[in-house]
Amino acid sequence: MKIIAGLGNPGAKYDSTPHNVGFESVDAIACALGVQWEFKKSFNAMIASCVFAGQKVLLVKPQTFMNLSGDSIAPIVKYNNATAADLLVIHDDIDLPLGRLRVRKTGSAGGHNGIKSIIERMGTRDFSRLKIGVGKDKSNVVGYVLGKFAPEAKEIVAKVVSESIKASELIISKGGDVAMNAYNGWVA
Repeated sequence: MKIIAGLGNPGAKYDSTPHNVGFESVDAIACALGVQWEFKKSFNAMIASCVFAGQKVLLVKPQTFMNLSGDSIAPIVKYNNATAADLLVIHDDIDLPLGRLRVRKTGSAGGHNGIKSIIERMGTRDFSRLKIGVGKDKSNVVGYVLGKFAPEAKEIVAKVVSESIKASELIISKGGDVAMNAYNGWVA
């Protein structure tokens, strides 16, 4: 069982914000596969089961708010007898320019509180990440990631989210090294 977790904040007020591109990506996968989300109270997460890239996959959207993502994801991994190697986390990255993708097989939190929470709860940094570049406003980082995308950015975000489906499929089917070679220079 593979697990693809998209990070974001629950609630309509966070839709179309830089911090929610992880949610948008797993929503796009669910939509492409025609699967429905179901709230699982025991994990405080929206979950959808599917077959993706030839494997059984659990799509996850933690409903804990970003900074507590690990409180939802770690128990899901454990319950499904999965390991950190079975986990792919899709999240925003303010240090990447808008329209970029980057694949990582491991690494630090890099200042991302959702990733920090997952590392703390999982007890390891060794899980795959698909980082989606959202850029940043250095004068107001929190306001930027929780604010709505500018109209001119929405088209770029749509392209990146669409491409994130293919990148996720490559990570699941061929592994991180192949996906890094294919996507770490990719720009929308």
